[in-house]
Amino acid sequence: MNHSKYLYQSEKDFLIYSFYSEGQKGRIQKMFIYSETATAGVYNLAFGDYNEANNSIDDLSISNNGDSLKTLATVASTVYAFTEKYTNAWILATGSTKVRTRLYRMGISNNLYEISIDFNIYGYINETWEKFIVGENYETFLLTKK
Repeated sequence: MNHSKYLYQSEKDFLIYSFYSEGQKGRIQKMFIYSETATAGVYNLAFGDYNEANNSIDDLSISNNGDSLKTLATVASTVYAFTEKYTNAWILATGSTKVRTRLYRMGISNNLYEISIDFNIYGYINETWEKFIVGENYETFLLTKK
């Protein structure tokens, strides 16, 4: 994604990442966690505002900080870092709401050419995985490094 990105930090195992969103609502800490699913080699990507009170991710919060493109570009950059360490990993991503899933779909669609250079990307629709097609209303996304 050819958008500006935030600098992020990761833990040494490259499974947890964090950065600060800076915008209209101030400075908000964001966090990503790649967690292996019950299927070996498939990792779920969780993302949201960091809740310091209970040391967790709030994936339902709506920051409206005016920096969604920069935030999505930062998420994408962690995918590159993660797949450098876990070269055979498959990354599963679903929005916590239909609106967020739509936002992810739009981000993928708008950057599909660039993403497709380095990754295979699939969408889940009608109980089937298929190669990502712009305009389809996917429920979930799956990608792996080429």
